[in-house]
Amino acid sequence: MATQNLRQHPQLLREGDGTTAGDSIHNSIGSDLLHNILSRLPALSFASAACVNRCWNSICSRILTFPKLSSAISINPSLQGAVNEVVEKVLSEPIRPQFVIACIGPSFSLVHAHELITARFGSSVPVITSLSDGIIGRDALTNEFKEVQWEVMEEDEDLDGQENLLPNRGIVLTVGYLPGLKATLIPLLSQNEESFMIDEFVMDIREYASPVSGSMSPAAIILFSDLKTDMRPVIQKFDYAFSVNTVVVGAGGLRCFYRSDWNTNVLKQDHNPAVLALLFVKNKDKPPGIGETQFHVALSTGLHPVGAAYKAASVREKKNERSTWLTARREASRENLDGQSILDNIYTEIGDRIRHLVLYIGVKKRRKCSIGLEKVRWMTFLEFHEVMGGDEEYLYVNDFGIRTGDSFRFYVSDSNVALDSSNKVSEYFGCLQHDTDHTSDEQQNGNVANTSKKSVFGGFIFACCGRDESFFGRSKVNSMPVLENFPEASFAGTFCSGEIVLADKNIYEQESQDQGSQHSSLHFFSSIYLVLSYIPAKLHG
Repeated sequence: MATQNLRQHPQLLREGDGTTAGDSIHNSIGSDLLHNILSRLPALSFASAACVNRCWNSICSRILTFPKLSSAISINPSLQGAVNEVVEKVLSEPIRPQFVIACIGPSFSLVHAHELITARFGSSVPVITSLSDGIIGRDALTNEFKEVQWEVMEEDEDLDGQENLLPNRGIVLTVGYLPGLKATLIPLLSQNEESFMIDEFVMDIREYASPVSGSMSPAAIILFSDLKTDMRPVIQKFDYAFSVNTVVVGAGGLRCFYRSDWNTNVLKQDHNPAVLALLFVKNKDKPPGIGETQFHVALSTGLHPVGAAYKAASVREKKNERSTWLTARREASRENLDGQSILDNIYTEIGDRIRHLVLYIGVKKRRKCSIGLEKVRWMTFLEFHEVMGGDEEYLYVNDFGIRTGDSFRFYVSDSNVALDSSNKVSEYFGCLQHDTDHTSDEQQNGNVANTSKKSVFGGFIFACCGRDESFFGRSKVNSMPVLENFPEASFAGTFCSGEIVLADKNIYEQESQDQGSQHSSLHFFSSIYLVLSYIPAKLHG
């Protein structure tokens, strides 16, 4: 009854004797019961209750000591209905939103969806709304965990406002609150197709992080990139600029709108950012009693190396086609081979043993890198380029950045490799699970004093759009590692084209070594997992 009254009358008017109705309730039922009642309120009523008086505010602050991710998906064919369902679900429990991430289906209007979502959250809360290739998460109405991929992905520009023409409707919404961390959203705005002002982008991130944490490296960064943006040079700069302890994950090939507290510029429909960086920065001035949120990364690869190693003999870049034309020779030979000869060798090596074949070259690149006038450093990367074809002159691959003399191997998409790698990620999470407590209802309600170990409370999945049910021959393989190990935690994700991971290599070196990888950061046919855990202050301190 008390909970119902609070929901109906959150304002709790001040009484004539100078006390409040909140004081009367507190005096009559005691702190413990009031704590229990407040922890069950929806987020909006909870926010109102926190404003009643100092005592209630103190109890609400204790409830919010524990971090939280709240996510939900809806496949309601109505955009307004879908937004209502997921917002009601994610705000059904106490939370103080620090950031909002929404991914929608291509049959919904990105403009309209962004307007609806931002209207439901305070103007200071960073919001990302993106068109995706599919969504992952728990249904807002049934609580069933789903992986939903769209049947058709048309050109985005042709879809806004045509919600009744295509069946690809749905939304996944995630709201996060991470005490002890500050979150903000910094954009890289495209000036033209050749210059993205990457150095300034990196320096903006450093300038935000430094006064907040005392370090120029954030704890974690989630990246979202535009369809036309080549993320390779961006990630190279990140690798140079930030600590090996900075976790960087994300999704490529999206179209995004955003609202940022870092920049008050209102984004218009025809000014899409090249890249969005959602930063999580440790707060050196965090209040006492707040523990530490940790970020764990794992990679399930879906590419398998085949054939001999080659060296690029001649390279031509075709800017208007966003492609590279090259000839190559085997590393032990001086004979230059044309594209068709190279492909014949690879297809002979592969035979018919791999279904759903997509071909890439993994190029080992040793490059000079710096930011601004800082010291130049040599760095080595393994970067993948999809093979578009070949003829009696050239091998054709997408994007740029290959130089004469670069060595490369061919990689093929392989469902058996992907499934085996997914199982290994699940084993890794099983080890992580043994070091943590399950997230209990008591912890979720803020009683962190009873937490004896660190606990996993949620995370994100970024999966390649090619890793669908037809690829594996079974459903929910991308979700399997988290469902098997953290069934009660809140996970959400998106399908994309280009999965980003850059972190301390020890986190995922088992996966990369199995595939012969050398510090690759932009992946294909992979799933990237970002798992969030919390260490209470009494253990961390």
